[in-house]
Amino acid sequence: MTGMTGMTGRQRLVLVVLLAAQFMLAVDFSILNVALPVIGQGLGFGLGSLQWIATAFALPAAGFTLLFGRVADLFGRRRVFLIGLAVLAASSLVGGLATSPELLLAARVAQGLATAAVTPAGLALLTTAFPEGPLRDRALGLNGALMSAGFTSGAVLGGLLTDLLSWRWAFFVNVPVALAVLLVAPRLIAESLPQPSAGGTPMAGKARMDLPGAVTVTGGLLALVYGLTAAGEHGWGNPLALGALGLGAALLVTFWFVERGAASPLVPVRVLRRRTVVWGNAAGLLAFATETSLVFLLTLYLQRVLGFSALATGLAFGVLGAGTVLGGVVAPRLIGRLGSRGALLAGFLVQAAATASLILLGTDRAWLGLLLAATFVGGVGNMLAIVGFMVTATSGLPDEEQGLATGVATMTQQVGITLGTPVMSAVATAAAAGGTVLAGVGWAIAVNTALVLLAALTSALFLRRR
Repeated sequence: MTGMTGMTGRQRLVLVVLLAAQFMLAVDFSILNVALPVIGQGLGFGLGSLQWIATAFALPAAGFTLLFGRVADLFGRRRVFLIGLAVLAASSLVGGLATSPELLLAARVAQGLATAAVTPAGLALLTTAFPEGPLRDRALGLNGALMSAGFTSGAVLGGLLTDLLSWRWAFFVNVPVALAVLLVAPRLIAESLPQPSAGGTPMAGKARMDLPGAVTVTGGLLALVYGLTAAGEHGWGNPLALGALGLGAALLVTFWFVERGAASPLVPVRVLRRRTVVWGNAAGLLAFATETSLVFLLTLYLQRVLGFSALATGLAFGVLGAGTVLGGVVAPRLIGRLGSRGALLAGFLVQAAATASLILLGTDRAWLGLLLAATFVGGVGNMLAIVGFMVTATSGLPDEEQGLATGVATMTQQVGITLGTPVMSAVATAAAAGGTVLAGVGWAIAVNTALVLLAALTSALFLRRR
């Protein structure tokens, strides 16, 4: 693999193990989407409660990722990584064997918590295994490519397993992969406890968890994600959605003030003030929000306007997956030439041009050619931006804070994925109220393009080299 050139044999093995875990987590995000109706019939979920199968996973996956990223910094990334994988294997087994809605939802909550632990810890192990520079850029590029391939293949794999075997295999498939990583990882990956203090005492021995910070940020993120999910389901005027969003905003503002006065802050304010952290994550938020919501809009177009089946729609998005994999492979070379800021700008501009072309889509199936070409090119651009964001958001920080940096980046990813679809759904619904589904999709694609251009503009202005 060309992306592994210059790595030692041990680094290659570490990379393979960590990428296998991240790929499995990416698959987990999308593998159940196709199977939801079948699961509902099999276990007796009502139509209104079916979305909780996804929400029960998304809430802890987003809400606890920052906390677990910092816990990994303080108490050992390998330890948190392995515990999270063990919980993922066990909860996947329970989910596959579930005989009631309550047991399945409990398994989904446990899977979300495991993902919140494994993702930032695994990314921190990845960034600290390679020095900042070309090798780390290659590792993050391959991680981005496989993450995107996992999202795409999860839907296809979920459909195949559900049709050929049972929806239960969408859970069972995690178990052997997690067990294999659990067996191999302890032999390859060294523990990464904090460095000793000046007096020679290990920091982990006297590390204190910032409980007020942990409670406010986790509660704020849970309320924010719940509010976004409720808004997507019931509309932006729903009192419960607005209340949850207001509570989330209030708790996150409280978190900022708590951290300013904390003796051992969960997230040091100096980190939150870094340009690369603030504006890198702002770019990442828009990168994830725009591309995931574009998939939602194009699903509406393919099925409601052109009349394609769910299977044909899923296959059409395979082209997008191929584009993102190519973007992940190309990104490290581009970063080597242009820097992470240059890769962000190039990626967003390519994505914006490709997305803007989709405004031209019409009611004839001949437009499918434009859709496939634009999603492929847009996928390349989006992955360039995502890898650029990940390199930007984790650079310039010492190894002992990489769990924090990857925790913030993972939180950004989760919130972006959650945020995009309800926002674009609201735009499309409002625009379609006086016209057609195609008109609604067209207006939402225009707004999506504007957001990508906004991401390019903020990156150009606020990530300038000193």
